[in-house]
Amino acid sequence: MHVLVPLPDHDFDVTEVAVPWRLLTDAGHRVTFATESGAKPAGDPKLLAGVLFGQLGADPEPKAFYADLLDDPAFGAPERWADLDVAAYDGLILPGGHAPGMRQYLGSEVLQRQVAAFWALDRPVGAICHGVLVLARAVDPATGASVLAGRRTTCLTSWQERLAYYLTAWKLGRYYRTYPAYVEAEVRAALGPGGTFERGPLGSRRGTATDDDPAFVVVDGRYVSARWPGDAYLFTRRFLEVAGEA
Repeated sequence: MHVLVPLPDHDFDVTEVAVPWRLLTDAGHRVTFATESGAKPAGDPKLLAGVLFGQLGADPEPKAFYADLLDDPAFGAPERWADLDVAAYDGLILPGGHAPGMRQYLGSEVLQRQVAAFWALDRPVGAICHGVLVLARAVDPATGASVLAGRRTTCLTSWQERLAYYLTAWKLGRYYRTYPAYVEAEVRAALGPGGTFERGPLGSRRGTATDDDPAFVVVDGRYVSARWPGDAYLFTRRFLEVAGEA
């Protein structure tokens, strides 16, 4: 399987990229990255160092995966969004992140058109956290509505986004508020009256390579969605299961 992972130039969530990359490549699949200009991307440095007093960042194992990812030739020489032939890929994963550099990726009309074109192929698509916004903003040219209209999904929930902001705003300002509107609010609007949003359980414990109990993932046909880095392992495993069925 050949999986496409678009990214911004910087500030993506290292766990939501490195964990899928590691699990996919360990399973024998090929991962191609893409950025706006073809420049080598970089993750959010705060998630590597610790967002606040060394806390709230990525866990040690995903950070180790990210260190390995930096040496992957495909990561060092990504494709350009505008040049992508989406039909050449068997799957698409849209990671998230919340720092300011993510707006390049979340707001790109070029990327949204490419994502809508891939969605129309009815192949496996996975989106996690803010990555669901790319789908919410991708328009189905046949209907004029979001490709998510009428679907089941989750994303970064408003309680998660609000809690992170309240805990850190005194020091980091709006670091955890990528946009004035909550991610969940925009995604719900894109679903329309026929769609279903699933928030999942409350809790701050993260899933790991060996423990999926805290994680929450929604599977709707060939579409897999998750809320935050704590879902990344289960998210990738569900994506692999959906891709295997496809």
